[in-house]
Amino acid sequence: MIGPDVSAAVTTSPDAAAAVTTGATASTPGTPGTPGTPGTPGTPGTPVTLLIADDDEVTRSGLHMLLAARPGITVVGEAADGVEAVEQARRLRPDVVLMDVRMPRLNGIEATRQLLAGSTTPPKVVVITTFENDGYVTAALSAGASGFVLKRLPVPKIAEAVRVVAAGEAILFPAALRQMVTARPLGSAEALPRAALTGREEEVLRLMATGLSNPEIAESFRVSLETVKTHVGNVLTKLGAQNRTHAVVIAYESGLVVPGFTG
Repeated sequence: MIGPDVSAAVTTSPDAAAAVTTGATASTPGTPGTPGTPGTPGTPGTPVTLLIADDDEVTRSGLHMLLAARPGITVVGEAADGVEAVEQARRLRPDVVLMDVRMPRLNGIEATRQLLAGSTTPPKVVVITTFENDGYVTAALSAGASGFVLKRLPVPKIAEAVRVVAAGEAILFPAALRQMVTARPLGSAEALPRAALTGREEEVLRLMATGLSNPEIAESFRVSLETVKTHVGNVLTKLGAQNRTHAVVIAYESGLVVPGFTG
């Protein structure tokens, strides 16, 4: 059964759902425009180019056919393992890679890490997995993936997740992420240099971990949206986080955010 936060995160627009964060990151260098503006992949009139990486041929071909039929998505290639995913992504330069994590030769975690480290204009990565509590997913998020979706989700929801990530946002599922992270041993306290974060930045990070969007955080603190964006940017920079989701993983693993925290 899919948890309600998972369904909500990929069925609503980025600005409408608490589970989908907004204004989390700057646009990728080399990508026209900024999130939510014309010329950005995932916005009307600008199709998202997509590479699908999955070692199961039936799954891969099925996703290719079904996602290519969705408006605003152009599937530019397929990869049967992590090595092919890296090679194809560097050759085809897609906006998004839909990345399975358990693949031969090179798994999706290492493939994600190589893609994000080996290019000045890397694609966004959305992990696709069978199980909500897959420990590989947490590692992939720590490597810089922008979010994850379940293979059993309806194709329109997977397509929406691809569009959201392409537009510069991060897919965040607080309950599922909390379940995955807390199932593993906590990381070193050094993962979160608390001395480097101001008190307000820690508060912002805690609210990010509950799935609140930037506008909702601004309303909670009664400050401007630009102020919140500044705080979020500072948090990502100080933590060395690839994106908003990665910052939340660090928050859970370091113990700053604990199971049961609701804001």
